[in-house]
Order: sequence, then structure tokens, then C-alpha cells
Amino acid sequence: MMQQQGGGGSSNQLVVPQARAAMQQLKHETAQELGIQIPQGGYMGDLPSKVNGSIGGMMVKKMIQSYEQQRAGQ
Repeated sequence: MMQQQGGGGSSNQLVVPQARAAMQQLKHETAQELGIQIPQGGYMGDLPSKVNGSIGGMMVKKMIQSYEQQRAGQ
């Protein structure tokens, strides 16, 4: 079970912390594909939730697609 963090910060924690840079790269690539400009400094809290949801949803779609392709190749 995941433990919720208090406060206004993000509670997202990577299962594999070494993947942080790759996940940031995926986020930036996905936002660019969707025509969304990530603010300087990377803070996305001022963007509408619909925009952030679009980025996150597309990231998940890409990760599932990658997994399916890997599994199909095995």
C-alpha cells in the first residue's frame, strides 16, 4: 500500500529512482508532441489539470505500447 504524503508537494515516487531522468525526458517529449510548452524550471503546477492529465495519459499509453511491443518480441 502506498503511503500518502502531506503538504502541497507531489507524492509521486518512482519505483526505480534511477529512472528519474528517463521519465523526465519522456514527459518533455510527450508534451512537445502534444504542443504543450513546459514552463521554464519544470514546475507544472500552474498548468490546468486537463493539460497535465493529457501529458500523463499519453505517457501511460506510450509505456503500455512499449511493454506490449517488448512482450510481442519475446
